[in-house]
Amino acid sequence: MQNNTTKKPINQNKMITIVRGAYLLMLSYNPCDVFTYFNVEQMHGLNIVDCNAHPNTTDSAYIAGWSNFIPKESGEYTDDDPRFVFINLSRCTDSVSTFGLIMHELMHQSFALHKYNVDQEEEIITWAEEEAYEVFKIVQTFKSE
Repeated sequence: MQNNTTKKPINQNKMITIVRGAYLLMLSYNPCDVFTYFNVEQMHGLNIVDCNAHPNTTDSAYIAGWSNFIPKESGEYTDDDPRFVFINLSRCTDSVSTFGLIMHELMHQSFALHKYNVDQEEEIITWAEEEAYEVFKIVQTFKSE
């Protein structure tokens, strides 16, 4: 799987993006950076106003993680449109919580990747698990800087 990293200096207001083959992995300490990155005020039922109003702590956030389509102006999507997975690094406080958050979001991604075909249950779960191991390593790298 291709792994193109845009590695920016770690601070609380920067988005890290990594192309992970079938999706764009996005990492930030601020969930509102998702809206800024895509230059939108709202998408998929969430919005930057509510995001900015919600405290972003290690225990609570407007967005802890998010898997969805990369927004487009029309707001109409097909199964083959590009997707993103966002992980709020502020919520990555320990290994168990971090891996659980990553696995949760990658299950959403895996369902989409496998066209929501539950007959592929084992493939869906295995893909998410294997990808979660890789993303966990990436997150640990950025958390340790």
